Amino acid sequence: MIINKKTATGLEYIEIHNKSATAKVALQGGHLFHYQQQGKTPLLWLSEKSHFQTGKAIRGGIPLCWPWFGKHPADLDLPQHGFARTSFFRLVESNEPDKKTTELVLKFESSASTLSIWPYGFQLILRITVGPSLTVALTTINCDTKAFTISSALHTYFAVSSINAVSVQGLDETEYLDALTGETKIQRGIFRIKEEVDRIYQKTKSSFKIIDSDRVIQIISEGSSSVVVWNPWIDKSTRMADMQADDYKTMLCIETANAFKDARRLIPGEEHTLKVTLMEI
Repeated sequence: MIINKKTATGLEYIEIHNKSATAKVALQGGHLFHYQQQGKTPLLWLSEKSHFQTGKAIRGGIPLCWPWFGKHPADLDLPQHGFARTSFFRLVESNEPDKKTTELVLKFESSASTLSIWPYGFQLILRITVGPSLTVALTTINCDTKAFTISSALHTYFAVSSINAVSVQGLDETEYLDALTGETKIQRGIFRIKEEVDRIYQKTKSSFKIIDSDRVIQIISEGSSSVVVWNPWIDKSTRMADMQADDYKTMLCIETANAFKDARRLIPGEEHTLKVTLMEI
């Protein structure tokens, strides 16, 4: 079942119910902010202080960072992580191939407004499949007469029992940039979070696991060779207006990305898909 709803602040979203799971997708940003398998706890973390307001990104779920990741490389006045996450997508297709699966296709296209920020013609197609697993695929199509380069991320916030109980498998022996210090390092062994973390891993594998005290989450990435790991820890959580001071304890971001060296150049007519599949195993 697919239901069109609005938040108390008037923000439109799509609610999905099937035999496998429930999910919620805001049209602003094509932002999936809830996914929960039947009989289990939510897979995605959502801040209780999230802004559900026009022009403000939702804190949690899977924000779309596009067409740049992080700060704009040339103009720091432009929005962090691009403009897709606060732009409105439209639902162009929905399917329920069986009782356990629901598929949505949303689209966002270049306009006079986007061209004033980023001077390229494009189509952005978001495909979301809600079933026993969750799949999110973001396809960029170059509709311009000139090439452009994008960096992007599916900025996934995972709900965890306790950050102290979590480890991440699949990053061993992988080079990363520590965004907090500017240093390049190599990951050694299983990764555990004991402080603020903001790392961009390069030339990564396609499969990772979050090992929690009560479950294991499998992450399978496609169209990506970079992964971002982020937790704001104590001081930064306190400073963020849309997070509680102790929210860092119950969330961890593992982001399927095309970041930094993994940015993608598309010639006219070319397309690229960044995709992640999530499941509890």
